[in-house]
Amino acid sequence: MNHPREEKTFLMIKPDGVRKGLIGEIIKRFEQRGLKIVALEMFHPDKKQIDEHYPKDKKWISRIGDKTLATYQKYNIDPKKVLGTNNNHEIGKIVRKWLFEYLTSAPSVKIIVQGIHAVDVVRKITGPTMPYLADMGTIRGDFSIDSPALANSEKRAIMNLVHASETQEEALHEIKFWFDDRSPFGYKRFGVDE
Repeated sequence: MNHPREEKTFLMIKPDGVRKGLIGEIIKRFEQRGLKIVALEMFHPDKKQIDEHYPKDKKWISRIGDKTLATYQKYNIDPKKVLGTNNNHEIGKIVRKWLFEYLTSAPSVKIIVQGIHAVDVVRKITGPTMPYLADMGTIRGDFSIDSPALANSEKRAIMNLVHASETQEEALHEIKFWFDDRSPFGYKRFGVDE
């Protein structure tokens, strides 16, 4: 088992975070909390990479469709009128396509963050996936206001600035996928590692 200070997680600053000029601000939030940036690269993902990043199984795609249908129901929107179907799996495939378009629209920044409870702390700093539900003081709460109702009406993915691994297992998978076999940098941070 690694030392608690060595837990790593994956973070991606998405195209809207890059386009809004928030790269430095986002990184600053993690460093101020005592986390270390041990790998960092700007890149422009292609559709094949995004296809490999997101699950392709029917269960995951249907779950995305269910979430979209719940949003439509909450706001009294007829999914058949807007999307041409009310089938959760078909809607999930549409939303997955929107994710591809969103994440390939501009450069992103991929980052490995290291520190005590890195997975949970990074998720806490980023805030809930839905920006309109995020508290002020979180990245999404301070810099985004998007919602599923707005995104669905505009037939696009939710713009929520960042992606952060949800579990340690997911973090390991995403770090390996996005950084291949490249080792993160090791260094001591003043006041953090001493």
